[in-house]
Amino acid sequence: MKKGLLSTGLILVLIAFLMTGCGAPKVTEPAATEAPAVTEVTDATEAPAATGAYADGKYFAIQKEFDANSGWKSYVLLEVSGGKIVSADWNGVNSTATLIKKEASKTGKYPMVEKGGAKTPWHEQAALVETFFIEKQDSKMITLTNADGNTDAVSGVSIKVGEFVMLADEALAAGPVQMGSFKDGVFHAEQKDFSPESGWKETVDAAVANGNIIAVNWSGIYKDGGDDKKTASLSGAYGMVAKGGSKAEWHVQAAEVENFVLLNQNPTLITLSDAEGHTDAVSGVSI
Repeated sequence: MKKGLLSTGLILVLIAFLMTGCGAPKVTEPAATEAPAVTEVTDATEAPAATGAYADGKYFAIQKEFDANSGWKSYVLLEVSGGKIVSADWNGVNSTATLIKKEASKTGKYPMVEKGGAKTPWHEQAALVETFFIEKQDSKMITLTNADGNTDAVSGVSIKVGEFVMLADEALAAGPVQMGSFKDGVFHAEQKDFSPESGWKETVDAAVANGNIIAVNWSGIYKDGGDDKKTASLSGAYGMVAKGGSKAEWHVQAAEVENFVLLNQNPTLITLSDAEGHTDAVSGVSI
């Protein structure tokens, strides 16, 4: 029962962090009771071509999946005022939900110059793309030179901009969206103590953009070090199916919980069915 109560407490601590920002790198506001509108990118959609023809408001689009190689998922946030695009934010979040791409670039955690041989950091090149887009008011002016998404249209930019073009078009085509109730940033919560039974201390990381939760990572730390809980499960070392008779491995079930939070934008909707911390709210989850 102690383990279940600790898991329950972890969810409550994360919610408190999202609400108050206490102990987190950045602060948040209370959770939304309804899922705000978030546009996910699937196929490129044509955006309105005429400048000055957009409805005022915020526009948002995010890639559906994390890149299998880099571990990043990009998103674009636009603002329209007086029918014109007045701001553009091209950014990204990593699969651990601990890093926002621009901040990572500024602090050396995305060393594109040092390790990638680029002439300037990612955030500086992204800013050039944003400025060019605002000036031209049309993504079609960012002509692509190859299938990888490079361009010669924006001076000083060597990074692949195809994802920005696609996301900007997708956001504008979808129309204005309501901003969510959280404040943007990355957040972390973990149990105070390691479980005396299992030796694990569970952790949750979350990332927020445009007021919406855009990434969640539920994992854990082992008392003797080594791989985190999700990695151990992925490698088979945790072995919940083989050793515990479960129908699905821990990381598979954890992903279902993470997806539930992303879809509903409210962790409190994961209602607990017993004092051990089980739930009937998320299909396929027995952990």
